[in-house]
Amino acid sequence: MIHAAIFDGPGTPFHVERCARPALQPGEALARVSLCTVCGSDLHTFTGKRKEKTPCVLGHEPVGVVEEVNGDLRTVSGEPVCVGDRVVWAVAVSCGTCFFCTRGLPQKCESLRKYGHEAITPQCGPVGGLSTHCHLLRGTAIVKVPEGLPDAVAAPAGCATATVAAALKNLSPQPPPLRREGGQGAEGAFAARKGFTPPPFLGEGVGGRGSCVVFGLGMLGLTACAWADSLGLTAIACDVSDSRLSQAARFGARHLAKPDALVDLVNSVTHGRGADLALELSGSPDACRASLDVLRVGGTAVWVGAVFPTDSVPVFPETVIRRCLTITGVHNYAPQDLATAVEFLEANHSRYPFAELVSKSFPLAEVNEAFRFAEAERPVRVAVACQ
Repeated sequence: MIHAAIFDGPGTPFHVERCARPALQPGEALARVSLCTVCGSDLHTFTGKRKEKTPCVLGHEPVGVVEEVNGDLRTVSGEPVCVGDRVVWAVAVSCGTCFFCTRGLPQKCESLRKYGHEAITPQCGPVGGLSTHCHLLRGTAIVKVPEGLPDAVAAPAGCATATVAAALKNLSPQPPPLRREGGQGAEGAFAARKGFTPPPFLGEGVGGRGSCVVFGLGMLGLTACAWADSLGLTAIACDVSDSRLSQAARFGARHLAKPDALVDLVNSVTHGRGADLALELSGSPDACRASLDVLRVGGTAVWVGAVFPTDSVPVFPETVIRRCLTITGVHNYAPQDLATAVEFLEANHSRYPFAELVSKSFPLAEVNEAFRFAEAERPVRVAVACQ
């Protein structure tokens, strides 16, 4: 029996309804959802800050167990997807053959569909994570979850963690993370498996480590701090919240600042040179502008957070040109980023307190209470246990 939390639009509560079991087409699967974390964009949709087609089933950070498969279905790494596999899956469903899919942007597929963003249709089962089951459509990137990785840690891989992987990937033509010299333990093994080598622009940073400023310390920002630290960068964390700054210190941030003190701190830490990298993960236009101010000559800013309408950001062309700056936008991610995200979490979830970021879990029947709690308390994540 399948039940899903139906969303009819802002200002209306979810209602949990029984849904028909879908007839799977070749290359599709049905997953029994164990748990789905509530992303900030789910809250934006719930409150009307962003619009989605309705009625729909929200939720794009689920983890679940495969219950049914039709035909030959493969993971990102090429393994068969089998009944009983615990998996996460990408937010985007892409065709693999269109203009954008063949140019490294499958998340912009010309026939794109997205979990947690699609109107309900008679042809499909639930295509969102806030349900007991999720219909995995043909073209979905699927990754198996390692046995020791808790559901609460694995679920955000499908959005937050994979997005950070995509942001880091776009910093350089070479893989961006910097491997520790003589790195040992899980994070060293992770770097070795992926074959990471120091990109040229990170070789002469703070104490030879390289420096990265992280704006916004939600799930994305805290993940970025941990990822930067685990791979050898000096993470400088910026947020308006004292509590989030304290959390960032536990996720590997070496230096902490509120926005008005950030430029002075970066100059002090980098001996006046400026940071190699700046990751804007808050969505604030002020932070986007500040991300350019903290960079060294030849530095790179990656803008990720502004996935809803904001005010414009003044950028002076002469500044970008004379300082040889790079500004990159990242929205969602490619299939390999999801696989990289799961590998990162497997290697590092016991080193950094990722499990603590899910502050409370609610049963599916109490999904409205989960969203009210998320709105009122603003935790990094809440979860909905769907079984």
